[in-house]
Amino acid sequence: MKLGIVGLPNVGKSTLFNSLTKAGAESANYPFCTIDPNVGIVTVPDERLKKLGDLYQSKKVTPAVIEFVDIAGLVKGASKGEGLGNQFLSNIREVDAIVHVVRCFEDSNIVHVDGNINPVRDIETINLELIFSDIEILERRIAKTSKGARMDKNLAKELKLLERVKLHLEDGKLAKTFTLEDEDEELWFKEYNLLTAKPVIYAANVAEDDLAEDGAGNTFVQEVRKNAAQEECEVFVICAQIEQEIAELDEEEKAMFLEELGLKESGLEKLIKASYSLLGLISYLTSGEDETRAWTIKRGTKAPQAAGKIHSDFERGFIRAEVVNYQDLLDCGSLSAAKDKGLVGLEGKEYVVKDGDVILFRFNV
Repeated sequence: MKLGIVGLPNVGKSTLFNSLTKAGAESANYPFCTIDPNVGIVTVPDERLKKLGDLYQSKKVTPAVIEFVDIAGLVKGASKGEGLGNQFLSNIREVDAIVHVVRCFEDSNIVHVDGNINPVRDIETINLELIFSDIEILERRIAKTSKGARMDKNLAKELKLLERVKLHLEDGKLAKTFTLEDEDEELWFKEYNLLTAKPVIYAANVAEDDLAEDGAGNTFVQEVRKNAAQEECEVFVICAQIEQEIAELDEEEKAMFLEELGLKESGLEKLIKASYSLLGLISYLTSGEDETRAWTIKRGTKAPQAAGKIHSDFERGFIRAEVVNYQDLLDCGSLSAAKDKGLVGLEGKEYVVKDGDVILFRFNV
């Protein structure tokens, strides 16, 4: 999974990126300090893996990972070259979802690029810049498609779609609200990789005092939640500054620190839950002496396609899957004990994989 981080300058974007990835991107109290896109890989916390690894005495435990891409802060008029322009948006066109960091805290020491705190205005500013960037992409595609559209019915049909989507965006609407009419349009639309078609998770960045209540008493957070509900987006509350402190601690210290703050989980864990929920993702597990590993798949994936995540040969030569629930396996203490209790299923090609399934695939190529 790949997530792109966007936001205005000085909203806590790079501070959040640093704390999530411990990558040390430059972070300072002035706009445009992130000049090049920063990329960081984060492992997905999953307590099931350690327990399974211990059970099988695995030589290696491999969690699922998320790739974060952080780009320079956007300002109003970025599409016209204001600030650093929107030259870095191309770096997040390939992401699965966008994490939009919104400032929901007052601090006279940290300047706001527009002079005051107004989350809804900030969201609209970023959305508008993403729309302008998408229109540029469509204009290039229209110019290319127009050349052959007179002689080719297919290209003529695509050209009509391009023009409809462009009008939709010029109306100030996001690409995700555009209605597609058939399979051809769905395939073309996917190819355009429009930023405003991507799912969005809003990270409401608050002061430490608002963290324990999950931003319940913060009017700025309420505005973000209201806006997100209209867009059908996920929201999570975070204090980027606190996340940076958590990032420096080991697991034991982190647990104590979170408890002192009255928190059950870190911002990273909140973000991972929100992104898995938004993208409809789950994890299944494989375990053995060599390796215990988590594999991320779409909810509703059938066994052969899940096997294909490991290797295409597994999908091609799929015979069956031995499946046991993670908790059942731990409770029984071994796979053979779980089999004796009838808790291991032999599943075929139509089996839909569930979160927490521990699977052994049988295949023949």
